[in-house]
Amino acid sequence: MSELNELLSEVTTFIFDYDGVMTDGTVYMDSNGDPLRTSNVKDGYAIQLASKLGYHLAVISGAIVTNITKRLNGLGVKDVFTGVPDKVLKLEEYLEQHQLTPNQVVFMGDDIPDIKVMRKVGVPVCPADAADEVKEISMYVSHCPGGRGCVRDVIEKTLKVQGKWLTAEAYSW
Repeated sequence: MSELNELLSEVTTFIFDYDGVMTDGTVYMDSNGDPLRTSNVKDGYAIQLASKLGYHLAVISGAIVTNITKRLNGLGVKDVFTGVPDKVLKLEEYLEQHQLTPNQVVFMGDDIPDIKVMRKVGVPVCPADAADEVKEISMYVSHCPGGRGCVRDVIEKTLKVQGKWLTAEAYSW
């Protein structure tokens, strides 16, 4: 078994940055000047599946993104933290609250502000279009760019390693 597969076999938790990971990083503005972002349906499918299978899911974002909570909660992401000035501190609080070790956690980030928090987890990963510095510290670089299936890719890869992809347990709801 490869080193990455060994690490993924221990994962119980997926934590994601938002902009550039769950979105392509583009921010549209509506007629009131409020930001709008798009998300990927395939990413959403994998997120809700991981939730149904009992994985912890969270978003830790430095951006103040008020309109994402409803969608993410609907997919099973109960812990959505936006406007976070210190992602490492939020990660440490989250791990303590859920009694998790860093080795149980995948964190997917895409840019410089994610590097410190990515260094604190067992499985740092990133989208294909992440900053070079982020790619250098990642255990896995998805073949998909941000907002275009990278979340699905890492969740699917983990579930396959753990024997939970396309199983009766995964589809018995």
